[in-house]
Amino acid sequence: MKNRLHKYWIAYTTITRKEVLRFSRIWVQTIIPPVVTVALYFIIFGNLIGPRIGEMDGMSYIDFIMPGLIMMSIITNSYANVVSSFYGAKFSRHIEEMLVSPIPNVVILLGFLTGGIARGLAVGLAVTVISLVFTNIQIHNLWVIFSVAILTALLFSLAGLINGVYATSFDDISIIPTFVLTPLTYLGGIFYSIQLLPDFWQNASLGNPILYMINSFRFGFLGITDINLGLAFSVIIAFIVILFTISMHLLNRGIGIRT
Repeated sequence: MKNRLHKYWIAYTTITRKEVLRFSRIWVQTIIPPVVTVALYFIIFGNLIGPRIGEMDGMSYIDFIMPGLIMMSIITNSYANVVSSFYGAKFSRHIEEMLVSPIPNVVILLGFLTGGIARGLAVGLAVTVISLVFTNIQIHNLWVIFSVAILTALLFSLAGLINGVYATSFDDISIIPTFVLTPLTYLGGIFYSIQLLPDFWQNASLGNPILYMINSFRFGFLGITDINLGLAFSVIIAFIVILFTISMHLLNRGIGIRT
């Protein structure tokens, strides 16, 4: 049993190392672009438009949007890393060798997920550092910040893997981020409090899972949130359990992989 666990650990660390090296070797393409994008958001929305807007929930506008911009970077990059990596493995057909090897599918899944989490957190950290240029970062609850960041990166790594399973071309890996992920992210409360919305749209916004992630992450920094913190964690964990179950089912059945 101990020997078997050791072999599984070697397999997991090998996959994880491959996934981490995959994005870290080309950091100019994977880390720098989102940092530049967020810097532009800070310049345009924070420094130029922010003073005209004034305060949001008792905070300066640039402080209010800072947690959401960091979370947006974590979401998009954890998703992008896994969807592109898994589809690349399908395209080169080496995922089939992994699935027929004596490695449990859960180990393969965890290896891909760890790579996605690592990239999401790496970009999130880089964006946090660049945020120091524009705002004084406050820390209200460090545990909430780390836990929400890791759980969110895990959630969207799982979503990226599911997209990668069903993708049949490189174009397919950009459809969900463009038409689903981006709208949900922008409507998830990055730039505004849902308290500004009419009652109908406030209630409609509660169906957006990203709203819970951004608000709980904002609570970790600023101590303010539109959503109950316990409810936010419950929603995030529930989605993780659902997507993990779906991912394991897809790998076990070989859907989108075996023909």
